[in-house]
Amino acid sequence: MQQPGYDPGLTQQFTAPFRRVINKDGSFNVRRRGSTWRDFHPYLHLINMSWPAFLASLFAGYVAVNSLFALVYYALGPGQLQGGSAATSMGRFLKAFFFSAHTLSTVGYGNIAPQGLAAEIVSSFEALVGVLGFAVATGLLFGRISRPSARIAFSDTMVVAPYQDGLSLQFRVVNRRSNSLMELEARVMLMTVEPGDGRPHRTYKMLRLEREQVLFLPLTWTVVHPIDAESPLWGRTPEELARLQAEALILVKAYDDTFAQTVLARHSYRHDEIVWGKRFGPAFYVDGRGDLVVELRKVGELA
Repeated sequence: MQQPGYDPGLTQQFTAPFRRVINKDGSFNVRRRGSTWRDFHPYLHLINMSWPAFLASLFAGYVAVNSLFALVYYALGPGQLQGGSAATSMGRFLKAFFFSAHTLSTVGYGNIAPQGLAAEIVSSFEALVGVLGFAVATGLLFGRISRPSARIAFSDTMVVAPYQDGLSLQFRVVNRRSNSLMELEARVMLMTVEPGDGRPHRTYKMLRLEREQVLFLPLTWTVVHPIDAESPLWGRTPEELARLQAEALILVKAYDDTFAQTVLARHSYRHDEIVWGKRFGPAFYVDGRGDLVVELRKVGELA
């Protein structure tokens, strides 16, 4: 068990109640203020954003770059682009835009071509921008696809269930993907807000688990903390946990055999997400062929 002054990096200072330490998506409930442009890293931002936002960003950048070069071609005048003349200004701009798209992607259909020195210089520079830009976009796409990412699902709630001659705190995890996870390790920490010296402060205590490691996770893993005399939950009631703003912080580490890398998953359960006097129901069965079938939707079902 950790010493009273143990701080895992989430601070012991307590100023006001807050929702939770770890959000449902595994991110920390922390917002940063005072950042400058030097703190912004485009690669990290593009790698970590959602797929719809990433694809929208690529499309917006593609349109923006072509629009910028189209404005340059338009400003050079109609004589700089062979086949770029049109009856209206919008028509000229659209032809310049599509010529920019041909040049940026190095397709070059030939229906529009530069015929002035200024247009030749701009199109040469744009071709270079296109080669470098598509290389960066390809690298970002490969980085997003190739990086290991865990889809370790947690049960919706924790339960306080009978265990041997006493009680235990339990939650269940499952791998939602078909890849193989091996050498799983779970660590559970209980955070509470304790009074002291006239000012409350947060305390963190590691919870001893029945099994901290399993070799494989083809099915489900019910992580169990026995509530014995050495447990910080010994003798606690739901009302006490609510008063202490208790939250169980969980870190699961596993080796992904597909990517040959270690993956991590974070989760937490607040005091109001602990169900007392229940246990988890079966989440897998043997079918008629003798194969084990995992029901992912039943991972968190209570019996």
